[in-house]
Amino acid sequence: MILSAMFRPLFSPPPHPPPPPPPLPLSLHSSPPRRSSDLVDPERERARRAAEAEAAALREMLSRPRKVLKAPEPDAGNLSGTLHKPAPGKGAKKEAKATTGEAKKTIKASDVSSSWSDESGRKKPAAKAEPQAPGASRDGWRAGGKAGKGAKGNARARGRNAQPERQAAAPAEFIAREVHVPETITVADLAHKMSVKAAEVIKHLMKLGQMVTINQVLDQETAMIVVEELGHTAIAAKLDDPEAFLELAEGPEAPALPRAPVVTVMGHVDHGKTSLLDYIRRTKVASGEAGGITQHIGAYNVKTDRGMVTFLDTPGHEAFTAMRARGTKATDIVILVVAADDGVMPQTKEAIHHAQAAGVPLVVAITKIDKPDGNPERVKQELVAEQVVPEEYGGDVPFVGVSAKTGQGIDDLLENVLLQAEILELKEPVDAPAKGIVIEARLDKGRGPVATILVQSGTLHRGDAVLAGASFGRVRAMLNENGKPVNSAGPSIPVEIQGLTDVPAAGDEVIAMADERKAREIALFRQGKFRDVKLARQQAAKLESMFDNIGEGTQTLALIVKTDVQGSQEALVSSLLKLSTEEVRVQVVHAAVGGISESDVNLAIASHAVIIGFNVRAEQSAKKLAEHNGVDLRYYNIIYDAIDDVRNAMSGMLAPEQREEIIGMVEIREVYTTSRVGNIAGCMVTDGVVRRDSQVRLLRNHVVHWTGHIDSLRRFKDDVKEVKAGFDCGITLKGNNDIEVGDQLEIFEIKEVARSL
Repeated sequence: MILSAMFRPLFSPPPHPPPPPPPLPLSLHSSPPRRSSDLVDPERERARRAAEAEAAALREMLSRPRKVLKAPEPDAGNLSGTLHKPAPGKGAKKEAKATTGEAKKTIKASDVSSSWSDESGRKKPAAKAEPQAPGASRDGWRAGGKAGKGAKGNARARGRNAQPERQAAAPAEFIAREVHVPETITVADLAHKMSVKAAEVIKHLMKLGQMVTINQVLDQETAMIVVEELGHTAIAAKLDDPEAFLELAEGPEAPALPRAPVVTVMGHVDHGKTSLLDYIRRTKVASGEAGGITQHIGAYNVKTDRGMVTFLDTPGHEAFTAMRARGTKATDIVILVVAADDGVMPQTKEAIHHAQAAGVPLVVAITKIDKPDGNPERVKQELVAEQVVPEEYGGDVPFVGVSAKTGQGIDDLLENVLLQAEILELKEPVDAPAKGIVIEARLDKGRGPVATILVQSGTLHRGDAVLAGASFGRVRAMLNENGKPVNSAGPSIPVEIQGLTDVPAAGDEVIAMADERKAREIALFRQGKFRDVKLARQQAAKLESMFDNIGEGTQTLALIVKTDVQGSQEALVSSLLKLSTEEVRVQVVHAAVGGISESDVNLAIASHAVIIGFNVRAEQSAKKLAEHNGVDLRYYNIIYDAIDDVRNAMSGMLAPEQREEIIGMVEIREVYTTSRVGNIAGCMVTDGVVRRDSQVRLLRNHVVHWTGHIDSLRRFKDDVKEVKAGFDCGITLKGNNDIEVGDQLEIFEIKEVARSL
């Protein structure tokens, strides 16, 4: 029973037969329809759909054309980080996390695809790619920066491509600036002043034809052109000019008030200059100071009924000439002292030349009129010969007769000086920073550098920071002409100051600065520039450098002539003046009898002149001054040697003359024609010599037919440099094949010949 029960289902049909098992699927992509009653596993269905999506994405990616990736457009308002590693934002962090999670599943496929995309990025130039949807491609796998070495290179490429777009997205607003351009400036400093990159300046200079580097120094003219090209305003300024680079402590514009005139007394030795000054000091200073007061400095004030007068005590007028040599004008009026019993002397003429060259009005004081042998009329006639015409003769120079012993005419002299000052209308601001000039300076053992300065405008106070040439300092003490301390000095007031770091030179400009540190910077710069200025000044008046100074217009050779006797002076000066031509002119600045003094050297410095001494020599002090300033001193004993040297110097200033010189004659005896060269002349040198670099003139029937150059010169088959008379040769002419048998060639050269007067 048990066995029959076990085998019964095998041999007897069941009441409800079971359903047949489902057939196996042929592939992942096709499945037979299922009944709604079938049970479906949800996990299995989700895995199947994921596999289908992955396979579809792989097929689409493999069939898609290769494209170069493009970096997303950056947000111009939120740029941060560096050029090669931008800082990601908050949104970027979230996308990076999502991308990382997705990349964990499909890292192998991304490796394969990224290598292909990197190859296309290396082989093809960058192009704009259409924006892709993040779900449609796997670009996000490579954007995360963790896809291997190729992905890093791709990111760098995207950074380079994105840089110009980032600059174009936020253009900087142009600001026009005022740029102060000194005498010399480097490319880097010029770019810094304009707030642009140095590459922009270099690019504009390349357009102008100059290849420069960032540290190269530009001259002022070139720098100003670049500044104007870039749209800024260029202002020419000197590098050591305090008014251009430093802010002076100036308030509002101060009103200009009348000031006292500055008067210099000049004249010949022993004509009464010192006596005249002493009498004015004794009678016109305050009564309490009339006793034996020692004058401490070379300038002082005199009070009159009509105002004050400042006198510069410069015997021999060395200081006046030195100031002129430095381009400074400190004097308003010159009193020319001439003795009635002596007349016009050499130093008187020199004083007249100085005053006329400086353009300063003259007042003539004829001294010693109380002497019985005095002759004022003779003095007037001699001064008229020197182009100093008195008012009574229709001129503009007042003549006053004075006596330093009796006091006659002193008041009239001061009145004429003040009248000239009223005509000049001398006015300067008072409530302003002081500006002045150094009259003299010395090194005192107990007080250090001491400088006598003349305040020209503004007011100098004790404790001010001053800049005097290449020295600076603070005014520690200030003394007037009587040696008494003062706290301030206005225009036309001479004072003696202490506190400078070094001894300034006579004629240096003094400026009161707002800050001592700025004064130090300019003073140190001027000290460094002193050597270049000294070398330039030494080359100013040398005869050998006259040829280098050729410019447009008439050249001028300035001379100072000193001789032993009056006859030699007149003969030499007249001979030198006759050498003048339309191109070069001789100008005798000063001619006198006697030795060469310091005054002559100072005048030569001011006039850029050459000193000629005929049978005279220079003093030791004058010789040292000339060597220090590079003044050319020439000594002669024969008048013709001096004339020849000056003529040679003037000839060196002339442009050379070009002359033609015929060096040979050639006769053409045969003409050979070749397809490659053209016509070749078989010649015989009949006279002179033929050189390969010479010029040639073709003569046909003794008429000039062509002029040009020799192309080649051969003897047999060899190129030669020259062929002498009596030998034959072959010649080809440059650019001319029209030659015939019987023609003649005239060989000539152009030579430059120095012109002579």
